[in-house]
Parts: sequence; C-alpha cells; structure tokens
Amino acid sequence: MEYNGPMEPSDRPGLTLLPRFQTVAPAVGFYESIYLKAVHPSEPTAFWIRYTIHKKPGDGPVGSVWSTFFDASLTSPATAKVTVADPRVVNDLFTMGDCSIGNGAASGAVLSHRWDLRFSGDGPELRHLPKTWMYDAPVPRTKLSSPFPIATFNGSFHVRDRELQVDGWRGMVGHNWGSQHAERWIWLHAIFDDASWLDVAVGRIRIARITTPWVANGAVCIGGVRHAVGGLRTIRGTKVVANVNECRFSLPGELPLAGKVTRRPEATVAWEYRD
Repeated sequence: MEYNGPMEPSDRPGLTLLPRFQTVAPAVGFYESIYLKAVHPSEPTAFWIRYTIHKKPGDGPVGSVWSTFFDASLTSPATAKVTVADPRVVNDLFTMGDCSIGNGAASGAVLSHRWDLRFSGDGPELRHLPKTWMYDAPVPRTKLSSPFPIATFNGSFHVRDRELQVDGWRGMVGHNWGSQHAERWIWLHAIFDDASWLDVAVGRIRIARITTPWVANGAVCIGGVRHAVGGLRTIRGTKVVANVNECRFSLPGELPLAGKVTRRPEATVAWEYRD
C-alpha cells in the first residue's frame, strides 16, 4: 500500500458507490458501509448517515442504518439506528428497509429521523489505495474510497419535530468494504472551502500477533489540486497519538500535514459496531 506517484482516480465519479456485498460467496465473512455527511453552510449544524452491511461466514447479510444529527444549540446529538435482516440492491440502490442510497440520492426513515436528499460531486472519486487492482484483490482486507470526497447536498432532513431544508450544504459520500477491519483506525475529513479538503484514513493492521505501526492513505486537496498523503514509504515518519479526547497527527507525503482534532464530550457519539 504505497504511493508510487499520483493516485489513480476513477474516470467515472462515484463508481465504487455500487454495492459489493451481493457478490460475496456464502462462506465468506464481509462488511460494507456507504455513508454521507453534510454540514450547514453557516450554522453549527450537521448530520451523518451510515448504511452498513455485516455478514458472518456462512450467514446472510444483516443491514443497519445509523443517523446522527449535530447541533451546537442542543445538549447532545440526536441519534437513531435500525437493523434489518434483508438488505438488498434494487436498481443500483443500496437498500435496507425504508432506507436507500445511490444514483445521486439518499432517503430513509429511522425512528424520528427522516431524510430525502440529492447529492452531486465536484470532482473525481478519491481512491485511498494507490492501485486499482487492490480493490479486487484479497489483500488488503479493507478497501476504502470516497466516491464524492466533496459534495453538495439538497433536499430535507427531519429530526423529531424539526424540519431542515438542506440547500447547498457541503459534505461528502464515502464507501468502504472488506473481509476484516483494521486493528485500529481513524478517518479524518474536513472541507476548508469549495476547492480545498482533507480525506485521510490512518490505521494499524494486525498480522498474526504483530500490530503494524500507523499507516496513512489519502489526500489533501488545495485549490483544486490533489496531493497524496501517506503510504508505506512514509511509515517511519507517520506519527499519530490518539485517545478518547484528541488525535494529534503528523503525516508525510507530497504535502506534509500536521494537526490536532479535539472533541467536546457533549457533542460526541459512540456507536456499538459489529466487528
């Protein structure tokens, strides 16, 4: 998983938004998630929606949809989750119960949360792995892509008795899948302006009884120009210190990055995730 040059973006934006789980052999364990986030242009308001598949070896897939609504004026985020036994693909839509995503749209209803959204990307897909063949090979066991690393959302989002008109909100759409999660992993995403964003995954992988150092893969885009971040060649220079309260990082690459992310406990959500 090393960068030998510029990353290879797909010539079809959103290509890997197509679900993968329905092609997996019955005996194989598998997981898959398609997720989105959108942030109000001027107010401290955002939502995060995740459509997730979990499949044990020999069993059929089980789907879950998580919805989280953030608002700085609230004492805590509003959350909702539903699990269904029959996730499916209908007309290229990743579908779980009343929820679906695909073809530039996302809709759903989970408890008191409802959404009807349309989205479009402003550039090509970001493939975190440097080579296209890695996305179909057995290794690495975790595949990560951002079909829309920066996107524009329109539509509506309802939470409890509140209705929000989503008009030009900025965000992203992501996709990951595979047969095994990393031992530890962190995903960093931020939008700085209409042509600048950060999208990086950092993980530690367990091989037998050994856990590797942190490995970063992703990109930072400045003024519309993408710069690769991380790779195995930079593993010795990759520094990450993370705990429940903050993450400090120093990531080598074409454009080296360093920064810190901190949390406010009242604005934090912890989900139980089936591994």
